[in-house]
Amino acid sequence: MQWGALVIGLGLALSAQAEEAVDLAMVGKIRQEAFHRSQVGDTLEHLTEQIGPRLTNSPNMAKANTWTKQKFTEWGLSNVHDEAFADFGRGWEFANASVELLSPRTAPLHAVPKAWTPGTNGPVEGEAIALKIKTKGDLDQYKGKLRGKIVLLSQARDYKPDTEAASKRYDEAGLTELLDFAIPAPKDPAARDKRLKDYLERTELAKATNQFLIDEGALAALSISGWDDGILRVGGGGSRKAGESVGVPELVVAAEHYNPLLRALDRKETVRLRVNSDARFTSDANDPGYNTIAELKGSGKADEVVMLGAHMDSWHAGTGASDNGAGVAVMMEAMRILKAVGARPKRTIRVALWSGEEQGLVGSMDYVARHFARYPEPTDPAQKELPAYYREPTGALQKTKEWNTLSAYFNLDNGSGKIRGVYAQENQAVMPIFEAWLKPFNDVGATIVTSRNTGSTDHIAFDRVGLPGFQFVQDRLDYGTQVHHSDLDTYDHASIADLQQAAAIVATFVYQAAMRDDKLPRKDVLED
Repeated sequence: MQWGALVIGLGLALSAQAEEAVDLAMVGKIRQEAFHRSQVGDTLEHLTEQIGPRLTNSPNMAKANTWTKQKFTEWGLSNVHDEAFADFGRGWEFANASVELLSPRTAPLHAVPKAWTPGTNGPVEGEAIALKIKTKGDLDQYKGKLRGKIVLLSQARDYKPDTEAASKRYDEAGLTELLDFAIPAPKDPAARDKRLKDYLERTELAKATNQFLIDEGALAALSISGWDDGILRVGGGGSRKAGESVGVPELVVAAEHYNPLLRALDRKETVRLRVNSDARFTSDANDPGYNTIAELKGSGKADEVVMLGAHMDSWHAGTGASDNGAGVAVMMEAMRILKAVGARPKRTIRVALWSGEEQGLVGSMDYVARHFARYPEPTDPAQKELPAYYREPTGALQKTKEWNTLSAYFNLDNGSGKIRGVYAQENQAVMPIFEAWLKPFNDVGATIVTSRNTGSTDHIAFDRVGLPGFQFVQDRLDYGTQVHHSDLDTYDHASIADLQQAAAIVATFVYQAAMRDDKLPRKDVLED
């Protein structure tokens, strides 16, 4: 009986020893600073309403790099600097734009230019002509017909009324569903080949159309917005790369203003438009882009690093509040909180505000390649032109001297909704660790650790080379219905209370990671 009690006691002791240690006193300090003395709203307001949209390599992006460095320095962080990534492309900005219907009636149309398209150099007027172009061969039918015309590139789209609320939060059923892991289907080489073929055809058609419209003397081009309800969802057109054709001025028009133009043409009416796009390239060369970096220096294990980050670049129709000024404000606030509460981490905590995320994780991918690991660059020129996710395997992973210094990277980039948990990226060993770190925040809605993968943002640059890179689960709010890449992506659509909660959790995660005896566990690299 005594021996049994001893065995049970030893078992309990070992179990307690195996539990993840959480510094609850520090968590309490972080919560107090985050919930009662927050500056996250002020940071987001300055970034979005005083600086504005931050297209990579635009003058506004340079302002954002400068201002964030000033704030990091003001807060007492160290090693504050911008780090370049080479040959991103030209800078671009626009001041204003307008499209007016002149006949068969008069009306202003809601429109914004696509990034990296030229301006009109003052208003231009012309008749509208609708094009139907699915392949390069379709261009031939319009030879000699476009001079002095304003071309409509998109087809009409039926309006679909909203049947659900635009803004949503996870309910318990939704969070529970996230805990289920769907076993991936076997890789299908044919499907991959088709995706690559479709990508190449789209790219070639866009380049051919750009040059064709110039050669044929078109004045401007209009496309339909991808969303209804007057929302302008817009990305890039033309080309950011020096030496490539940028086409004619191209603007995206609200769907409810675009569709009537096509219906008028179907009725054989003369549609006449006036277009003005005050857009310009701010450089003529393939300039480098810049990531902004700062650190809270560690003591004891200062050569090891815990990273947190978010992308600071945005599209230009709105002010980039939810995508991704929110993430930037949270990561900056997490660093401010840690300084304010006097945190003295063992490992160095490094924040990175990325650029070029919207063009394919360009800034973070370059940073990871320089500092931690990369796959060999392809030698085939055609492969070099492809985004990394379309390239064929090029060989074994090449690790740098810094490979073993990184403990983890934490990312935020799904709007301004509160954190509900974290994606473990199939890293089973981190799940109980994250559950322990989240427990002090169960009372503010952060409750789940899911083994699922999530993609499409900067943690993937780390995850794809086998480094622990994680994105948090967030309430979506209206991210996917109203603000993502749209002119409604503004401060008014952000939830400041949610960002306060997120900053407290992020600060806690990076602090706990920096204080652990061991770095976070890694998973095996899955190479193609």
